[in-house]
Parts: sequence; structure tokens; C-alpha cells
Amino acid sequence: MIEVTADSNIYVSALNFAGAPLRFLDAARHGLCRVAISAWIVEEVARTLRTKFLWDESRLRDALASVGDFTVMVDPPRTLRVVLADPDDDRILECAIAAGSQYLVTGDGDLLRLGQFQGVRIIKVAEFLTLLPAS
Repeated sequence: MIEVTADSNIYVSALNFAGAPLRFLDAARHGLCRVAISAWIVEEVARTLRTKFLWDESRLRDALASVGDFTVMVDPPRTLRVVLADPDDDRILECAIAAGSQYLVTGDGDLLRLGQFQGVRIIKVAEFLTLLPAS
């Protein structure tokens, strides 16, 4: 089973715009990969959907419950300071490391520039989808 952590931008894109991010969530929903998430990522997704996309609480609650059905909650035990340009990106790395993820899927340029961190390969969602077995 491929172990992966998704950046909050993947969830936001999937829930608003579909495309490759939604295909990623569908793959996880169908058991093609195991996706780790943290409370910080859930809160970031909720905050973004609420403030930037004006989602109401009912819609938000339903979407987050759906995501919770196929993700594994992890509680990162340590704080990292790696991405100086955007410390929020460190919260995503913390989740990936705590979960033992092989991949971190993101659209964030600062994370993508790292390429990998402590054995976690950092890639775009379209590239990750090519690694999954055909469903």
C-alpha cells in the first residue's frame, strides 16, 4: 500500500474544482493508497473553504466527514522548521514524517522545490496518480 500525505491545497482543489486532486481523493476512497492527515491540515482546509470559498458550516462539516472516512489521523510529535518562506508548510511535512509517508502530494512551490525530505518524496498530484495501480 502506498502511504501518502496530501497538502491542504489538494483537498481544497478537489472539493472546489475536481480534476486531478479529486481523482487523488477518489483513489484514496477506493483504497488504492493510504492517506495521512493531521488536525492542523483539517483546520487549514476548513479555514480556507470557509473564508476564501464561503462554504457554510453544514457543507463544510459534510465534506470533512467524508474526508475523514478514508484518511488516517496522525498527531505529529515534533515541530519542524524547514520551509522558512512559509512555516505553514512545515505542518504538512510534520504530518508526512509522523505518518511514515512515502510521498507528499502538493501543488505548493516551496514544498516541491525540496524534492524530498527525510525520505518523503514531494511531488505533484498528477505525477502521484501515475504511480497508482489501475482501479
